[in-house]
Amino acid sequence: MSKNNRTLVTEFLLAGLTDDASLQIVLFVFFLHVYMFTLLGNVGIILLIRVASQLHTPMYFFLTHLSFIDACYSSSITPNTLSNLLKERKVISIKDCGVQLCVFTFCGSAECLLLGVMAYDRYVAICKPFHYILIMNNTFCIQLVTSAYIVSLCNALIHTICTFHLSFCESNVINHFYCDVPPLLELSCSDTTVNELVLIVVVGLSGIVSLLSILISYVYILTNILRIDSTKGKLKAFSTCSSHFTAVAILYGTIIFMYLRPNSSYSNHDKVVSVFYTMAIPMLNPLIYTLRNQDVKGALRNIVKQRLRAH
Repeated sequence: MSKNNRTLVTEFLLAGLTDDASLQIVLFVFFLHVYMFTLLGNVGIILLIRVASQLHTPMYFFLTHLSFIDACYSSSITPNTLSNLLKERKVISIKDCGVQLCVFTFCGSAECLLLGVMAYDRYVAICKPFHYILIMNNTFCIQLVTSAYIVSLCNALIHTICTFHLSFCESNVINHFYCDVPPLLELSCSDTTVNELVLIVVVGLSGIVSLLSILISYVYILTNILRIDSTKGKLKAFSTCSSHFTAVAILYGTIIFMYLRPNSSYSNHDKVVSVFYTMAIPMLNPLIYTLRNQDVKGALRNIVKQRLRAH
């Protein structure tokens, strides 16, 4: 019975953000500008780091990958959301839903892990400055990024395979504007106990490991900074990690708001938080790492001066 019912569902309907036609147009224009700024900002950071030789350091190597992940992260959700805002019937096939879920989960996990890697980089830079070049060599940096990608891919595949092995035989309306695990589990007529356990364990482990590495790194960083005698030295040390700390605070602040609450308190307002989580954060990171980072601003000024002299 379940197999027969499972074949009946060949597509899902996304509930979307709103049924108000005029508001959908406003959201379309707003999200389009956010997406364009996200792509331009993240691609701009990647190109700037590639061109500016003074940014060829481990910190900016990791930032290049973070910007790449942010661009992919936003692209996994926003284009489909923009398209659906212009449609009356927001349809997504099971195959496309699975691809979106896999890419979105991969990017979300990779972002958390990369922020953890960047926290370790800042710990070595501030707490072990004389050994920094030796520890954070090219091979080790590539290994760290590769490990983050492999773990994220495994995480994404586990969630996607477990979710789409379920039977969907009742309603096919996803109460969201993109495919995510919790709303998909609500639609299934199979027993989702194992899936819920996998969601808690896998997401919890990857999130806790990343957050713990960040917290431990910053405890050591703060302790080391407080030992510095001069105020100028303290400010310089703080400035080297302020951009990263801001990005971490925004990302994990949103995650805590989204998930560390009882289920009874969840409402449609969570869709608004999901918009911030999936669209605003990938847009904010380029701003954080340009407006709050003296090295990036200095490199950008140098490139602009060189271009002006060339003309």
